[in-house]
Formats: sequence, structure tokens, C-alpha cells
Amino acid sequence: MTEPLVRPAFCIVLHDVAPSRWPLYRPLVEATDRLGLPLTLLVVPDFHRQGRIDRDPDFVRRMSARLARGDEIVLHGWFHDDPGPVSRRPDELFMRRIYTHEGEFLRLPGAEVRRRLAAGRKLFLRLGWPVHGFVPPAWLLGPAARRALASQPFTYTSNPAGLLLLPAFRQLAAPTLVWSATTWWRRFISLAWNTCRLDRHRHRAPLIRLGLHPVDIRHRMARTYWLRTISELLEERRPVTKNQWLKAGR
Repeated sequence: MTEPLVRPAFCIVLHDVAPSRWPLYRPLVEATDRLGLPLTLLVVPDFHRQGRIDRDPDFVRRMSARLARGDEIVLHGWFHDDPGPVSRRPDELFMRRIYTHEGEFLRLPGAEVRRRLAAGRKLFLRLGWPVHGFVPPAWLLGPAARRALASQPFTYTSNPAGLLLLPAFRQLAAPTLVWSATTWWRRFISLAWNTCRLDRHRHRAPLIRLGLHPVDIRHRMARTYWLRTISELLEERRPVTKNQWLKAGR
């Protein structure tokens, strides 16, 4: 019997997927595979300039196998870094060096944004990977990047609050849970924040996104939280990829 489309959903989103980071996800991927859950994989073509993914045949084979299982691959920046000079303006200093060092699409000019988006999409299609979504690193899009993205043939992008349908950036509510797990105090704050956020949205949001990063899997507190939350949501919601949810009409 087909489940009604009105049943709320959740998706597991793995950020920063690249050859150097994929092995860190192994324990979680093995657990979700045992449950038959689809994953949304945010793949970076040349993560931190360590080497393009198409020059790693083993990684390409693994990602193609994930697609065959029912996962979705999403373009996630190009380099996933922001090495350019930073002005002394407090707002720019905070966004580019305190909030994150990886806001690749925050300050890029439109022509360069279009070049990277087109190159990423072309690369994925050449590898046989259908691509519907683009998610900027750290969810940061500057004004020039926003205009450039609207001109490209992507279906959606996202921010912490939800998915945005392109080219009009129409927002669909889909709150995300995400950890900052690099230090012990960030992990404790993340545990409290995500617990409260899930309590707030679990009975109201049509889609809840679980936004995982490789560093999360290194730490027992974060790893345990994610596995427990996946188990709980599986009792209440249907597991989907982002594109599956959009295609199903939400």
C-alpha cells in the first residue's frame, strides 16, 4: 500500500563529501544502509584544492554505486574554501573568519560564480550523475552569487531554514539540525540546541533535514545523537532525499 504523501518526511544530508572525507562517514553509512535509508550527498568537486574527484576512480565508482542505491548527489561548491583577502569590516571579518573559513560563494563575483556552477554541473553530468540541487558551502550566498545561481539550470538550493526553489528562491519550510563538533563546548551546545530544535519542529515541519559533517562522526556524543535521532524519526516520518521530497509534491 502506498504511503500518503502528506506523511511528514526527513532526509539525511552528508556535507563535504569528497575522497578525503568519505571514509570518515563509513560507520554512519553502514548503519543507514542496514536500514535501507536514502542519503543526500553534498559532493565537492575539488575539496580544499586537494584534487578533483574525477581523478579518483574509486571515489567515482563509490558515488555511482550510491546513486544506484537511490541516493542523491548535490553540487556543493567547487573548492569549499574562501582563501581571498578579508577586509577589516567587522561584518566581513565575522562571516569569513569567525563564522566560517569556507564561505566560498559569499564574496565571489558573478562571472566566477557562473563559471564554477557550470563547471560543476558539467563535471557531474559527464560522470553520469544527474544533478538537481546546488548547496553553497556554509549555506552562504552573496548577492552576486544569488543572481548567478538564478541563471543556472538547478532546481533548488537550501539554507538552514529550508529548501529554495529556483530560479525564484521560493522558500519551502524544511528546518535543519546541524552540529558544530570541533570542540567539547561546541558539542555540548549543539546537543542542547538540536534537542530543542527537534522538539520544536518534529510535529510541525513537513520535512526535517539532518545535516551531518565528517567531524561529527569522530565524536561519540555527536555520532550517538545522530543515530538515535535517525531511529526516532524513522518511527514518525518517511526517509527521502531532497529531490524525492520535491518530486513527490511535498
